[in-house]
Amino acid sequence: MASTLQTLFGYKAWANAELLAQLATIDAAVHATALHSAIRVLNHTHVVDRIFKGHLLGEPHGQSATNTKETPTLQALAAAMRELDAWYVSYVQGLPAAALHEQVRFTFTDGDSGLMTREEILLHVITHGGYHRGQAGQVMRGAGAAPPRDLYTRFLHASEPARRAH
Repeated sequence: MASTLQTLFGYKAWANAELLAQLATIDAAVHATALHSAIRVLNHTHVVDRIFKGHLLGEPHGQSATNTKETPTLQALAAAMRELDAWYVSYVQGLPAAALHEQVRFTFTDGDSGLMTREEILLHVITHGGYHRGQAGQVMRGAGAAPPRDLYTRFLHASEPARRAH
């Protein structure tokens, strides 16, 4: 059975994919401002995910801010998010339980020092992404589109239908 972190990162990848697919159905000519706002929010989460990947690996992340100056296309962002989500899924699958409690020292993009355990970093990536998926969903509502139902329970039952059996 997968650990909770493994399940949460599977959920994150699934929820991101659903949201990005739903965003792709919005008429960009009619709702350009809303679509741009949603892409900016999701790009921010992607940049932060990249930053924390660098922290986890002890490698430079190459980011000087928590968003990029240029806004990527939805298609480019979706591809980049899929790739990074797959990396996180793989990372947590191969992470020994003892490594979760290792402390990681890093520098935030504003220059302040940080210290978190690997587990805290991973939970930050999960909660941060969920918060901003909700924010992007609200932007979608403003464009007259219903966001997907971003529910952990929905993911669990979709990915493991036997959980519905009594």
